[in-house]
Amino acid sequence: MNIVVTGGAGFLGSRVITELLAAADAGKLPHPLTKVISLDLAACPIQDPRVVSLTGDLADSALLRQAVDADTAGIYHLAAVLSGGSAEDFDLSHRVNVEATHRLLEAARAIDSRPTFVFTSSLAVFGGAMPEVVPGNLATQPESTYGAFKAMGELLVNEYSRKGWVDARIARLPTISVRPGKPNSAASSFASGIIREPLQGIPAVCPVPPDTRMWLSSPNTAVANLVHAYLVPAAELPAWRVLDIPGVSVTVGEMLHALETVGGAEARALVSEVPDESIMEIVCSWPGVFDIERTLALGFAPDNSFESAVRQFHAEFIA
Repeated sequence: MNIVVTGGAGFLGSRVITELLAAADAGKLPHPLTKVISLDLAACPIQDPRVVSLTGDLADSALLRQAVDADTAGIYHLAAVLSGGSAEDFDLSHRVNVEATHRLLEAARAIDSRPTFVFTSSLAVFGGAMPEVVPGNLATQPESTYGAFKAMGELLVNEYSRKGWVDARIARLPTISVRPGKPNSAASSFASGIIREPLQGIPAVCPVPPDTRMWLSSPNTAVANLVHAYLVPAAELPAWRVLDIPGVSVTVGEMLHALETVGGAEARALVSEVPDESIMEIVCSWPGVFDIERTLALGFAPDNSFESAVRQFHAEFIA
């Protein structure tokens, strides 16, 4: 049986593929794994004979039919235009974040085998007046194009699951920090940049106030939770398939304190505060604390602390 991963050439997608292969080798998947099909604009960097790269656009129906067939047991839909890019290009965001999601669901529906469908959503679906701790049943009220389209995606995926065409797991991910590499188009990209760059001796800018509270996950923990989403038995999931993935709640000031603890005062001194209204408008509308009792009971887990996430990045990419 096969698993399709859209965005499989990207930072998160390639790590998910690596962990899926490891889970298959350990006998943890509910089915044998013949291959993982990466569907992206670029080839997947994972060197494994079981990984097949299909390069192209999700708007290509023939490419979707090639990727999703009778042997497809699961689909990870990770490909997306991120928050900053969505704010800049509404039409592109709609094409990728809404229309491509619908086409992928239709491809899954056409094979008539109810594949497991893991959809990555975001805490950007929330906005407006919120309680201090967001419960699992709070209605979404996005205040960004990205959040609005992710909320639409959640409804689409859940409806296809309700109809019995896919077995959905909608994973609302925390903001990922610390991401290696270069800044991306997410409005929250600074959450990695204010840690990653100073640890490499590079100046960074913090565009939001230090009391801004964020809901964060390290890359390794986010990937582990995404793979776990595939493994949770359907019988344990409610009809509404949205899962608030566990994170750690920290203020930006506390993030900078963790930076100083790990990297020293010289690293902290490289971060300057330069408010950016366009970023604050998006990021400061997001919740910073979730009630995760239900997802913890299902076996999902957060990082021990944000400092542990910083140390993880430092050990892997700096030390």
